[in-house]
Amino acid sequence: MVRIMSAHELAPRLPWTARAMSHPWAALAVVLTGTFMVVLDFFIVNVAMPAMQADLHAGTGAIEWVIAGYGLTFATFLITAGRLGDQLGRRRMFSLGLAAFTLASAACGLAPSPAVLVGARLVQGLAAALLSPQVLSIIGVVYDGPARVRAISVYGIVLGFAAVGGQLIGGVLVQADIAGLGWRSCFLINVPVGLIALMVVARALPESRVEGAHRLDLVGTALITLGLVDIVLPLVEGRQHGWPAWTWLCLGAAPLTLGVFVAHQRRLSRRGGAPLLDPALFRERAFSAGLVTQLVFFSSMASYFLVLALYLQQGRGLDALQAGLVFTILAAAYLVASAYAPGLTPRLGRRLPAIGGLVLAAGHGLLALSVADIGVGGSIALLVPGMLLEGAGMGLVITPLTSTVLGNLKPHNAGAAAGALSTMQQVGNALGVAVTGVIFFGALDRGFGHAFEVSLIQLAALGAAVAVLTRLLPGREAASASEPAASRGRSC
Repeated sequence: MVRIMSAHELAPRLPWTARAMSHPWAALAVVLTGTFMVVLDFFIVNVAMPAMQADLHAGTGAIEWVIAGYGLTFATFLITAGRLGDQLGRRRMFSLGLAAFTLASAACGLAPSPAVLVGARLVQGLAAALLSPQVLSIIGVVYDGPARVRAISVYGIVLGFAAVGGQLIGGVLVQADIAGLGWRSCFLINVPVGLIALMVVARALPESRVEGAHRLDLVGTALITLGLVDIVLPLVEGRQHGWPAWTWLCLGAAPLTLGVFVAHQRRLSRRGGAPLLDPALFRERAFSAGLVTQLVFFSSMASYFLVLALYLQQGRGLDALQAGLVFTILAAAYLVASAYAPGLTPRLGRRLPAIGGLVLAAGHGLLALSVADIGVGGSIALLVPGMLLEGAGMGLVITPLTSTVLGNLKPHNAGAAAGALSTMQQVGNALGVAVTGVIFFGALDRGFGHAFEVSLIQLAALGAAVAVLTRLLPGREAASASEPAASRGRSC
């Protein structure tokens, strides 16, 4: 059996600095800074859109592309970026992505026109794709055994907090109007944070790559990029434009393009080449089942945040800061559940994300009952019990699911696997927003309360589906059987 090396075994072959050796958790702080920034920027712009549109005299199409463009380039380049990290160096690609993200954030914050803002957001999404898959790959290389579980747990906490806290942080920044910057501060805040992180990257992170890596599979890169664009572009644009013919043509072409990609990857693998996404990965039960579960789970995440924000701001008339404060209910429950999840994972295994899915479904159901009773009136306090369950359910899914999928993968597939997981997250976000958006806006003629209630019923079904899909993940016995090998470390 191929063994994954521990961080200590890898150290002689990696250019660790003395500082990195003496402060191993500095590496986690640096990579999670990047993670926090890229996830935050997916959600923070929601509360800034009205001010952005007024200041730049932008049409609704341009403002929609501020969100859609970021998600599009982010989703479509993740797998390629993961493989580039494996081949060219994970620290190098992380640094490049962080630098590009910081520059693009400055361009967004200083944008004089809608066209410049949209262009900068496209670059920002590409930079986020370069950065994101390196994070889990670096965690897998630097940390081993219990330390890796703790690192992935902290990663999950940061990931969720950036998502649920984005609304609050954006609301505070817009409301504070620091130096008269208004919405621009939502982007410019990334600049000092990114520069500080870049200053310590070389000292905090080791470099790692796959030994003897082949050059990038350019044909595979083109095919997977085209296939993902065929999926994501119509999903983010279809509803706003009334689902024109081109959206259905793209969605119909996606399976064909991805089928050609799969055939190409298999052929390249048989010939001894280096496919962009090794077909052998899909024979790993944790990976294949984990991808599907990841897709379904994140289909409910971004879509829930969207309809909740619409219900609070347009339905109940809350301003950006008030709506953001309501999101802290989710954030608090998420942080508490995420803190307990690492200790529960070894004992419960795949049952933990199953429990999380059921808790999430129960939270959506309870919130739907509350909204059915109060509509867009009544006390916010009546929403609290359902939102607490929702936040707890999210916290019990994200970290255990990530740990299960990535825990036993071979090092040379780390970047591609992390990229695939992140891709499923972004595709899930786009898919969920598209489907839940159709349900929400389709029911809006009866009011925001009714539209939110109907959406919550659909989201509860997705939470239950997550619980069912976790049955396909390896059981605790399988994880225990592989633990001795993992604790001894593996070699490439």
